[in-house]
Amino acid sequence: MIFDWGGTLAEFVPLEMTDVWTLAAAHLAPDREVEVAQRLCAVEARFWARTSGACRSATLADLVAEASAELGLDVAEAVLEEAAVRHLDAWTPHVRHFPDAATVLAQLREQGLRLGLLSNTHWPRAFHERFLARDGLVDALEARLYTSEMTHLKPHPSVFRAALDALGVEAAEGAVFVGDRPYDDVWGAQQAGLRTVLVANDHAPPWDVVPDATVVALADLPAVVDAWR
Repeated sequence: MIFDWGGTLAEFVPLEMTDVWTLAAAHLAPDREVEVAQRLCAVEARFWARTSGACRSATLADLVAEASAELGLDVAEAVLEEAAVRHLDAWTPHVRHFPDAATVLAQLREQGLRLGLLSNTHWPRAFHERFLARDGLVDALEARLYTSEMTHLKPHPSVFRAALDALGVEAAEGAVFVGDRPYDDVWGAQQAGLRTVLVANDHAPPWDVVPDATVVALADLPAVVDAWR
């Protein structure tokens, strides 16, 4: 069973890099902090729309480089100087895994399932791993794949295949993908041959697709697996 991260194992956070852009703007142009922060947020929104539309993955470095070119300011230097001390700390209060996530993962492993993670992200691996370790989830997820280290994003079939390979699963129909996004997670996984479970999330954009199962909470997953068996 392969999980999405944000909105699935971790609570959905309706912000992206607002905190770090604000820090960078204050560093770059204290007299224009609000304006520069807004422009940086706009650059990020266009960046995600373009990369997601083409299913092309990208890194935080790519995003910062584009922001630097857009504003004519050395955003990279400002972000690096601030991030070294404050970026991850700024995110830490916002990133919370669902309270029952660790328990559910343990139950699924007891049922004999191998578990993995596949997340669309431009964060480096270390950011995610810190939060997973903090909340006791990292050891339950045998394979953890981040698209910041890959050439494509979900729903591209190559990333699902990579996750299956990382878990040693040859036949896609023998695996289940669990996610909160109908397009990226459900439609993408179905096109790659996996069964799917949609975790209901009102913030996720809709898509005309029917998952194999829908749950309101992670705690419902073990029952879904039992029913399929």
